[in-house]
Amino acid sequence: MNTIADRSQEYLYSLVSELISLPRETEWLEFKKNNTNPKEIGEYISALSNSAALAGKANAYLIWGVDDATHNIIGSEFDPKAQKQGNEELESWLLRLLSPKIAFEFFTLNYDGKKLVLLEVPSAYRHPVQFQNMEYIRVGSYKKPLKEFPEKERTLWQVFDNTPFESMNAMENVNDEDVLQLLDYPSYFNLMNLALPDNKLGILSRLDRDHLIAVSEIGKWNITNLGALLFANKLSDFSQISRKAMRVIFYKDNTRINDAHSEQTGNRGYACGFEGLVSYINNLLPSNEVLNQALRKEVPIYPERAVRELVANALIHQDFFASGTGPLIEVFSDRMEITNPGVPLIEAERFLDSPPQSRNESLASMMRRIGVCEERGSGIDKVVWETEHYQLPPPRFEVTNSNTRSILFAPKDFSDMSKDDRIWACYLHCSLKYVNHEDMNNTSMRQRLGIDEKNSAIASRIIKATVDAGLIRLFDKSANRKAYRYVPSWA
Repeated sequence: MNTIADRSQEYLYSLVSELISLPRETEWLEFKKNNTNPKEIGEYISALSNSAALAGKANAYLIWGVDDATHNIIGSEFDPKAQKQGNEELESWLLRLLSPKIAFEFFTLNYDGKKLVLLEVPSAYRHPVQFQNMEYIRVGSYKKPLKEFPEKERTLWQVFDNTPFESMNAMENVNDEDVLQLLDYPSYFNLMNLALPDNKLGILSRLDRDHLIAVSEIGKWNITNLGALLFANKLSDFSQISRKAMRVIFYKDNTRINDAHSEQTGNRGYACGFEGLVSYINNLLPSNEVLNQALRKEVPIYPERAVRELVANALIHQDFFASGTGPLIEVFSDRMEITNPGVPLIEAERFLDSPPQSRNESLASMMRRIGVCEERGSGIDKVVWETEHYQLPPPRFEVTNSNTRSILFAPKDFSDMSKDDRIWACYLHCSLKYVNHEDMNNTSMRQRLGIDEKNSAIASRIIKATVDAGLIRLFDKSANRKAYRYVPSWA
């Protein structure tokens, strides 16, 4: 089976057979006898990766032990695991000099009694791949600097600009049986409320219709990034997206200094594994006792709906082109931080009121169709409502370097809240009221923060501080003071 975790000799044999059956080398396929110069290999990785992107291929290949003129199998003594460049292992040296770092991989196989070495190189995405600060391309069967071919460079950038990550291939030329083993198709039909077809063709046709798979050039199947991300039985089976699995870390206290209490990396697709992910988080969260209609009950310290919405947002709105990183949930003794790669497309201060904008529209649409997130709105209004309902400190939304972070805070007495906490709570409360076509005033602010009526002056001071901060404004200055109501500054 074509998996990154365990490429069987049968699969490698089949793949090599397909490649050597081609009439000639292509711009994404190179045959070598015994040229194992490390610098040449690095340049070929750059050239093959960029050429694969131009050709719309998920991967490019270099095979040692095949005559490039006749395609005869001659065998190779090359051992990439044993070869070094100076004191550094070859793979480590190559990876260090590549930019961006891509997940190339060497495989050794026995082909009709002769040793071959296969180098699989993933397609470039978002940026051309460089080796030692130089970009290369394949022109016919030759490796050339990309800058010498400006028309190819322009076309390559157009490919990057016009190709959504979801439509790219996570795995190519997979047979029917392996598609059904790699993807959790029963979950797809269950979540879509569709009857499960009683034959293989019906299943594959439906997956194809929703662009989870597509027919390959040789009549097999390509599994798209969309299909793998949402319905992989094991994300680790797909090299391009294996790092996009959600990590969940529970710390013992409120810092990252001490050892984590527990750490888990999800390995199922986002859609088929979402409910299990949310349940796993909630089951490990500490509980908080609340009074509901004169009955006390234990509930997770963070509202389940708030957790659900923020986890969904992190999965949907992440930047999949950010290499070497994925979504992360960190639970501390006093807060929960949910981080995803990528800078948001809208300002963090406007998450609550702005229509959602996602760089991953196909993935977002599918997640809405299966009910993981709502069809309209960002879900942040639900998060804010939940924190207000349980009188928790206001959630925070931060942009740090190239990541977006949402933070939920554990229960805290009003007296322990900082001035900034109170101002931010007032701003979010005002924004929530506004988007729900309700009034924000002194009374609603007191209720939000649990301030007694006799201490209404405290609420007034918080409102004034929020006005002074430029976050909210008085709606009607001519109104009687007791009738003052406020709207966000952007309203």
